[in-house]
Amino acid sequence: MALAKEMMGRSLIERSSFLSSSKVFLNCTSTTFQRKQNQFLVNPVLLPLEQRRVRLRKVAKPPVAAISEDLIKAVPDQKEKAVKFKVRAAVTVRNKNKEDFKETLVKHLDAFTDKIGRNVVLELISTEEDPKTKGPKKSSEAVLKDWSKKANVKAERVHYTAEFIVDSNFGVPGAITVTNKHQKEFFLESITIEGFACGPVHFPCNSWVQSKKDHPGKRIFFSNQPYLPSETPKGLKALREKELRDLRGNGKGARKLSDRIYDFNVYNDLGNPDRGNEFARPTLGGEKIPYPRRCRTGRPPTETDIQAESRVEKPLPTYVPRDEQFEESKQNTFSAGRLRAVLHNLLPQLKASISAYNRDINSFADIDGLYKEGLLLKLGLQEEFVKNLPLPKMVSKIQESSEGLLKFETPKVVSKDKFAWLRDDEFARQALAGVNPVNIERLATFPPVSKLDPEIYGPQESALKEEHIVGQLNGMTVKQALEENKLFIVDYHDIYLPFLDRINALDGQKSYGTRTIFFLTPSGTLKPIAIELSLPPTAPRSRSKRVVTPPVDATTNWIWQLAKAHVCSNDAGVHQLVNHWLRTHACMEPFILAAHRQLSAMHPIFKLLDPHMRYTLEINSVARQTLISADGVIESCFTPGRYCMEMSAAAYRSHWRFDKEGLPADLIRRGIAEPDPTQPHGVKLLIEDYPYASDGLLIWNAIENWVRTYVNRYYPNSSVISNDKELQSWYHESIHVGHADISHEDWWPTLNTADDLVSILTTIIWLASAQHAALNFGQYPYGGYVPNHPPLMRRLIPEENDPEYANFLADPQKYFLSALPSLLQATKYMAVVDTLSTHSPDEEYLGERQQPSIWSGDAEIIEASFGFSAEIRRIEKEIEKRNADPSLKNRCGAGVISYELLAPSSGPGVTCRGVPNSVSI
Repeated sequence: MALAKEMMGRSLIERSSFLSSSKVFLNCTSTTFQRKQNQFLVNPVLLPLEQRRVRLRKVAKPPVAAISEDLIKAVPDQKEKAVKFKVRAAVTVRNKNKEDFKETLVKHLDAFTDKIGRNVVLELISTEEDPKTKGPKKSSEAVLKDWSKKANVKAERVHYTAEFIVDSNFGVPGAITVTNKHQKEFFLESITIEGFACGPVHFPCNSWVQSKKDHPGKRIFFSNQPYLPSETPKGLKALREKELRDLRGNGKGARKLSDRIYDFNVYNDLGNPDRGNEFARPTLGGEKIPYPRRCRTGRPPTETDIQAESRVEKPLPTYVPRDEQFEESKQNTFSAGRLRAVLHNLLPQLKASISAYNRDINSFADIDGLYKEGLLLKLGLQEEFVKNLPLPKMVSKIQESSEGLLKFETPKVVSKDKFAWLRDDEFARQALAGVNPVNIERLATFPPVSKLDPEIYGPQESALKEEHIVGQLNGMTVKQALEENKLFIVDYHDIYLPFLDRINALDGQKSYGTRTIFFLTPSGTLKPIAIELSLPPTAPRSRSKRVVTPPVDATTNWIWQLAKAHVCSNDAGVHQLVNHWLRTHACMEPFILAAHRQLSAMHPIFKLLDPHMRYTLEINSVARQTLISADGVIESCFTPGRYCMEMSAAAYRSHWRFDKEGLPADLIRRGIAEPDPTQPHGVKLLIEDYPYASDGLLIWNAIENWVRTYVNRYYPNSSVISNDKELQSWYHESIHVGHADISHEDWWPTLNTADDLVSILTTIIWLASAQHAALNFGQYPYGGYVPNHPPLMRRLIPEENDPEYANFLADPQKYFLSALPSLLQATKYMAVVDTLSTHSPDEEYLGERQQPSIWSGDAEIIEASFGFSAEIRRIEKEIEKRNADPSLKNRCGAGVISYELLAPSSGPGVTCRGVPNSVSI
């Protein structure tokens, strides 16, 4: 044993621990592993029964770590007694599913040139420093074998080998460099090194390796062993710093699509002033209009405005770092490909087909027909594009002629009860369990008061009076109802009012600032009891504020339905622009950019956050290109029109606070819950049957417990957190660069203690996973039936002295439908939200990880992650149980949709359930 230690290096035998490829924790010599700086003692882990297959390796005669039959009989150095031996690399490369002609040609060229030395070269790097060179110990270079022989293999994953020659005193491999001398990039999934005494050493790579001609430097990959910066082995320190410098770039020049550089910029690319003034949009980000930062692309400015960045228009791709781009899926097209197909091919066809006779929806039968018969499209020359759309459900039939049929699936909201959307109880239920359940608040004072400047926006007092609601409070007075927490409000007055003059001046877009008052009934459901509709003070005094109450006759019934439709339109706008886009997509991007720039891939916190950052930069880039841009889908489908993103920025300035983005803090802020230390998640709900909140708190608690276990593993005391320069740089840059415009606010949490870190990380993971899922995957199930949740309204509600009032009385249904989006607007909106609500086949859900047993080399953390997965599965069963409980009337009953948006797992497609790890669509 002593000889083996001497030959293999004491540090390798005593200090190393890795997971074997059979998912079992394997220790080199003893049952404990002492963490050098933090004095952690790790006992052998107990995995679930199905994984509890422990194998012990015997230390045989030296040189045990080598592949003994391949031992090279070299003359040992008499001083170091070093012996050279071979170790083997198993390399997994993921093939592209589809290649164009050029890619195929280059692939064959690479196969040929590989034979003559233009190959893939690897080099192992030790965690130990070479005492002579003061650099890390390195192996000989090794070439990937059989690349040319396997060039035509059609499998999704192709496995290669390479052999290294190392000295017996090499130590533990900590990094590996890869040089790609081919013409073409390839996707490197993982490398496993076999032959060392401690067992297999894993390198989860999951990255594109570019050709040396495009990126001359060597690619660096680190093993799965986590290290805080202060614990970095000497042999890896310089590499750790170099890799981060490369990822930051120098902030200059335009980025190439093959780059891996993460940097910040303002939103100065949403408009296209070169197309005309109507396509110009203000820059979001800066003192004038604060906004989070986005990923810098470095494109040159437009010709007409030096402050505006030139655009790359569809279908050309925009820059995101290469590893952030969507991967291919063997079985099916990613939802992103589907999204691009809709945006680039289907929507122009919709416009060409029906804009010539674009009309109002004439009857509810017109809407039903989109699910039953479909919509006939004049495909013309673009027929081939539509034939190739990856939309198996939506485009159900393409005829041989120049016409095609676009047919939608029936949205879930009308699948059980076709008329549910008309009922007040369903209107109220969706405030708790619909696509946007995050705006309802407890009404603290009555009547409600505006926070807007009265000098600009008129009196702050509401038009709501006690007489409007007192008869609907089950015999209570308004004061009693307030004291007993029975009154709730969804208030869109202040966010819409500053924009209404401009919105209502747009062609075919009309809106109010709305307030809706709800009463909590003894059965635990909500009942809408009044709607206030406000116009800006420039409107005639008689029309500036109007209160509508539940109907008493046919006329007031239609007025009430129109008022509810305007509330839902306000709701759709705030949902999309503030709660969905701003709070989960845009506000997450700075944390992701800073993580890649400041946290090494070796950092344990990077390893924790990694699955929760997947695809977000890419989907945000797609959104900037086609969804939130000037004349994009959002502007053309939502009431605020060209002012959509300015409204989003106004909400960022006045409402967004990171310290209130966690679920318990948000519920307390809205007065919908009270602090309660006896509860696992620390709060008590005032509305017990609040599906979004009650399910969400289960998930929040599971995430928080998992994060606390993880943080406590690496940070035994506050000084370790304060002295972690990478961690502190990440958090500082996220705030002071990524959220620079509001970085001065005193509400930003500090990062001094383990509790601080747990809170910050739990909030980020919650926003990326469950919060986004709750706000995204119900878009088509609830909004696909446009009357239920119209994204825009085209008419105000007529009053008795209006010319339109007679038309309204003569045919109220026709008037109601004419106030909804046109057929073209409705169909375009449905096509997009159908796509946004779709899970891709390669989705990774909460509690799941790529390479679940080797993403970290820390056995204690792997064990804890299995526990987190088990807890997520338990929560799923609890949600199923709740959905079958008849006492919970907001999720169970005749025609009532179960609340599954926070049920963690899902299959592909539009399922109205599933919590992916990240903001990935």
